[in-house]
Amino acid sequence: MTSQQRLRLNPNKDHRPDSYDDLQLDFSPAIFSSLERYLPPTMLGVSRDDKVKFMREILLKYLPHGERNRAQRHRDYRQKIISNYQPLHRNIYSMHPSAFFVPTFLKAINEKTEESFRNIMSEPSPGVFTFEMFQPRFCELLLLEVENFEDWVNEVRFRIMRPNTMNKFGAVLDDFGLETMLDKLMEGFVHPISKVFFPEVGGSTLDSHHGFVVEYGKDRDADLGFHVDDSEVTLNVCLGKQFSGGELFFRGTRCDKHVNTGTHSEEIFDYSHVPGRAVLHRGRHRHGARATTSGHRINLLLWCRSSIFREMKKYQKDFSSWCGECLREKKERQQQSIVATRSELIRREGESTA
Repeated sequence: MTSQQRLRLNPNKDHRPDSYDDLQLDFSPAIFSSLERYLPPTMLGVSRDDKVKFMREILLKYLPHGERNRAQRHRDYRQKIISNYQPLHRNIYSMHPSAFFVPTFLKAINEKTEESFRNIMSEPSPGVFTFEMFQPRFCELLLLEVENFEDWVNEVRFRIMRPNTMNKFGAVLDDFGLETMLDKLMEGFVHPISKVFFPEVGGSTLDSHHGFVVEYGKDRDADLGFHVDDSEVTLNVCLGKQFSGGELFFRGTRCDKHVNTGTHSEEIFDYSHVPGRAVLHRGRHRHGARATTSGHRINLLLWCRSSIFREMKKYQKDFSSWCGECLREKKERQQQSIVATRSELIRREGESTA
């Protein structure tokens, strides 16, 4: 019944999805609720179990059997940490907007308009937004919590998983209890902005995240090579401390096909980190980090993902709405078509006058 059916390209905004919070699922219940609005019309009236089966088959395409086993081991690993680690500052494990964010950011979020966001942001390069976000005290508490976690890890000689394959230092915040707070950070404070500025890459359908800190400096990672993130939208906030160097360099947004193509002059942009200040960009915006030449720099990263966008991308071939190289190729084709049409008109005019 379901093998020939595809998700809708646009959500059914009038449909009220079921709640999946009471089920034991491979994925977050929020993902199923979000994905349900994209079900084909014939699926909306079936039982919740049938909808789960259909959506699960789609989601499992992105998580093969070996990966599912790894995911289960990771859940067990995370539970072991949470059961034994004693948090230092429990107040940051739940969302407290007035204590976390600067007033200008909160005001813009409450208004939820493009104008309110642009009033607190700068866009120094297309698709790269910077703005004041966290209060100094929140940055301080989060840094102390990370240090406390690392001290515990060293004391009990617990081997932790690092944030990704590129960073040898840092910690996954979701692994020691901050997942719920970071979910609220994405849903309540990143999603409203992404919905306005990044709708073409799933910014309006973010439904999962990977939250972590990275550390640079002496006896830490020095720099970070040129790459794209495993995200649709990335939030990058410098937490501190004192440091020199460590600039982010951006080199244009690319789809999978064009990820290794050259950079054009207008795509070159370097950004210097400021504690408490956020950078928001597409995950496919190619970037890297220069060496931190002195001091110690720690950044919070939130990779925000959209399962819906990843499914829709399978049926698309043209990504010119966000891939710089696709857009250039499209413009070249349009220009060639114009030239060919003009030449044909000139030829016909010549024939008619001969």
